[in-house]
Amino acid sequence: MENNNTSKHQYFYAVGLSYKKADAETRGKFSLDSAAKTRLLEQAKIEGIESLVVTSTCNRTEIYGFAEHPFQLIKLICENSLGSVEEFQRVGFVYKNSEAISHIFKVGTGLDSQILGDFEIISQIKTSFTHSKSLGLVNTFMERLVNAVIQASKKIKTDTEISSGATSVAFAAVQYIFKNVEDIGNKNILLFGTGKIGRNTCENLVKHTKNEHITLINRTKDKAERLAGKLNLIVKDYSELHLELQRADVLVVATGAQNPTVDKAILNLKKPLLILDLSIPKNVHEDVEDLEGVTLIHMDYLSQLTDETLENRKKHIPDAEAIIEEIKEEFITWTKGRKFAPTINALKAKLNDIKKAELNFQSKKIAGFNEEQAEIISARIIQKITTQFANHLKDENTMVDESIQWIEKVFKIEAMAK
Repeated sequence: MENNNTSKHQYFYAVGLSYKKADAETRGKFSLDSAAKTRLLEQAKIEGIESLVVTSTCNRTEIYGFAEHPFQLIKLICENSLGSVEEFQRVGFVYKNSEAISHIFKVGTGLDSQILGDFEIISQIKTSFTHSKSLGLVNTFMERLVNAVIQASKKIKTDTEISSGATSVAFAAVQYIFKNVEDIGNKNILLFGTGKIGRNTCENLVKHTKNEHITLINRTKDKAERLAGKLNLIVKDYSELHLELQRADVLVVATGAQNPTVDKAILNLKKPLLILDLSIPKNVHEDVEDLEGVTLIHMDYLSQLTDETLENRKKHIPDAEAIIEEIKEEFITWTKGRKFAPTINALKAKLNDIKKAELNFQSKKIAGFNEEQAEIISARIIQKITTQFANHLKDENTMVDESIQWIEKVFKIEAMAK
């Protein structure tokens, strides 16, 4: 049974907010955890919305779906989060039809991400799509659209270099360590502090080096133990910092202190030491560089590496956009074809009826009438006429809905199954 909501007045919308206009606090208010998403989808069903997909990450909360008016979708976000309609009006966006289609392509391919070329969002969209589908909230249009976005994302990932190089400071730190420390798998790495970037760096080191010698020290030991359990690290007491510093080949500092926690006085080196200071404000005193064998790398330096990477990535935007354009065009051609196919079929049937009646009439009237030849010629003429109409409807400048109405009026036909 077709849902009667697929009336001519349903439009495809993308509504939501992102890091572009909404700060972290506002985004937090509008964020939806998985329980809230489920509630939102169930409410949408009750409110007669035929198809929608909802995503919520730390950078954005967005709905793609069909509605008569965008407020139906905005209301769903606001009623299932802590955000208000007034706030949404201040920082939110609403895109309709072709603009909404373009938006989901940009988001899904990492062109709209805070870090250009970040492909994490596509897996979020896939998960959200599966969630909606399990609740029966995906129509053919949505299925085809999401698959087209996934296809574009894959092609951009493989055919362009838009996600090449390191973009997070943590990843840049790992790249730096790899390039500058030989035989990293057998070196002693000491993580001092549990700051987020330091944690991510160690997580990446664990993942990429299979290193069994990563030690973690934090002022509060229970916090260190919680983190170490996840990453399989060795935890030592804060009182053992001096000893561990002597053993370390690489020191990653990620404390949240306001003043330096590591300086020249604390170091009693037996071998060269690479220090990465991944704290804001800086937690390693510059005087450590007075010691022979110490290399100090600040987060600012690693940030420059990521800025350079982003500049390089920008060069690949036109390639990515060309891929999106091509796949989007295929999708739009399909939607138009889907829209006018019933009309073209009805027109063909109408012309065939006229042909049948005319051949019947002429065969009785004309002696020796060659019905076979007349059939071939008239069938070809009908084919040519319907192709002309189909080409007109395919043209991107055509107002498809108006043209369909006009054709139906002129030929007195009614297309079935719109």
